[in-house]
Parts: sequence; C-alpha cells; structure tokens
Amino acid sequence: MYKQLFIPGPTDVAPEVLEKMATPMIGHRTAEATELQKGISEKLQKLMYTENTILLSTSSGTGLMEAAIRCCTRKRAAVFSVGAFGDRWYQLAENNNVPADVFKSEPGQPTTPEMVDDALKTGKYDVVTVTHNETSTGVMNDCAAIGDVIRKYDDVLFLVDTVSSLAGSKIEVDLWGIDVCIASTQKCFALPPGLSLCSVSERAIEAAKQVKHRGYYLDLVRLYNRVKKDFQYPSTPSLSHMYAFDFQLDRIFEEGLDNRFERHHRLAEITREWAGRHFSLFAAEGFRSDTVTCINNTLDFDFKMLNKELLDRGFRIGNGYGPFKDKTFRIATMGERKEASLVELLGHIEEILGLEATKWH
Repeated sequence: MYKQLFIPGPTDVAPEVLEKMATPMIGHRTAEATELQKGISEKLQKLMYTENTILLSTSSGTGLMEAAIRCCTRKRAAVFSVGAFGDRWYQLAENNNVPADVFKSEPGQPTTPEMVDDALKTGKYDVVTVTHNETSTGVMNDCAAIGDVIRKYDDVLFLVDTVSSLAGSKIEVDLWGIDVCIASTQKCFALPPGLSLCSVSERAIEAAKQVKHRGYYLDLVRLYNRVKKDFQYPSTPSLSHMYAFDFQLDRIFEEGLDNRFERHHRLAEITREWAGRHFSLFAAEGFRSDTVTCINNTLDFDFKMLNKELLDRGFRIGNGYGPFKDKTFRIATMGERKEASLVELLGHIEEILGLEATKWH
C-alpha cells in the first residue's frame, strides 16, 4: 500500500519525476551532459536568488557540509547549533581536524544574531556555520539577520545548511550574504535522495585556496574550477538524478516560487494551529519551521501505536529525533504535500487518539 510521507525526508516523488530517472544513459563528458548540468545550475541560481556558482554533488547534503567546513576554515569555525544537524557541523569539523567551537541554543530556541556577534567580536573565527531549518526541533533561524551581523566582519565566511528548507522557503542567498548554501534533493525538492547542491561565492573559493588539505572528491576548489571551465565535474555524476532534477525544477517554476513558498507556509500554519489545539509546539514562537512542525507529546501517547495505525491508513509521520524521541513527534509538510491530504492525516490522528475532531473552515 502506498504511504503518504509526512516525515522530514525523504518525501514523496511524483510518478512523472520518477520516470525521468529511467532516461537512457549518455556519456557524462558529452555536450548533452554539459547542457543538462548548465541548465540545472541556471535554474538553481533563480531559485536561490544568487549569482554565485552552483555545484552539484553525488552525495547527501552532509557531503557538501563536510566539504564546506573543511575547505573554507583557515583559522577556526564558530558552529551554531539548534539541534542534531547543527551538532553535525561540529562533528564534521572534529572528524576533519578543523578547529571549531560549538555554541548551542536551549532546546527549541534559535541562534540569535547577538550570539553570533558575541562570538565574532573575539576575532577567533573566520567561519560561521548555521542550520537554517532544523528538522530535529522544528526551529527555523533568521539567517537574514545573522547574515547582517556577519557582514560586519570582512574575513568571516557564512556557511548555511538549507537541506530541509530550500525550495520550500524563500532563501535569498546573495541578499543574506551566504557564502556556501547547501541543500539536497530528497526534501523540499521532492526528488529521490542521492544528489546535493550548493552555491559558492568567489570569496569562499579564494579562502579555500589558502587551505592545504581540502580532500579530493569533495574539494570545493577542484569542483568549482571544473564547473567554471565547462559545466562538467571531475568525477562521474549521477545523470539519472540530474534528468529528474532538471524536470522537477521546471515543475517548481510552473507552480511559481511565491506560490510554492506560500503553500509550504500555509500547510505549516494549519499544522501549528491544529497542534496548539491538542498539544503544544516545541519550537519558540517566531522561529517555527515552514517545512516540519515539532510537536510536544503532552498526552504521552504511544507513538509506535499511532504510526502503526497511520500506516494501515496509508500515512507516515515522524517520531521525535534523538533525545526528543517519544517526547515529541514531527509532521513534515514539504515537497508535494497538499492541504487536503494534510487535513485527512490530522483527522486520522484525532480519531486514533480519541481527540475532539477539528471543524475545518
């Protein structure tokens, strides 16, 4: 039985997009491959509101996060964490022998511009990493305001994980001053997992050139130089993903970027309003994600029971993540999700848990 996925990735993929994965192979050094990769880059620049160069990677978003912090940190990285994926930035630094300090917010609270400013005033850091949208807590950081702070410090690079928000929320890379903006395909883009992307500024590349040990496969300078030369990649890319990506980007522009962002916001608002009726919200007001809502399990229900019942009805939601497992649960509204199926899901949860049914208007 087909399950509608209301989890924080992977998300459902439209059948016609999946079909594009079966496009017959071509040589990855051919003119056709160059045109395919060039077209994807140009579309992503529009979606990301940037003139920066786009790089694609046959990896998850973690691959490009590792590339960014390893290649761009010359002195020391200030890692700001609002949950598990902010912590991952720090783990990547440690495992690559990159000097770094982690600054953690209280659970459910954002990274504030003041926190970033206080760290940068010390003069110790030349890189700041931030998670724009944290799926473990449902917190969405104000990266525009954080970018305004970082802009005061000329030599500091701004690296942002937008894995679970790009193509679901409006992210203005150039306006916000983001040097490396990272995402992957299996969340708001509504594609299969296995391909990631980033925009990278020229100043990030110039900084990376000063770092001796940047690795090989994920060396941003090596990737950048090849893409700038001919929109090709040093290693064999996943052309199947690229065919689907190119097609899905066209579908995204057909929907309209503002329409797509508004749809994600509207679904999150519906979910938040519903959660406020029956439970409470984990993330602080004003910093709540438009792609995944983290809800406190104030009724202490058995999540496994709930999800089993939902699976029998054709739906799947997410348990809490890490230390918040069973204490919270998560309903993601990213990718291709529509209002009618969300309302149906919420009705099933009410029925299974014996909650008062919401009268939708």
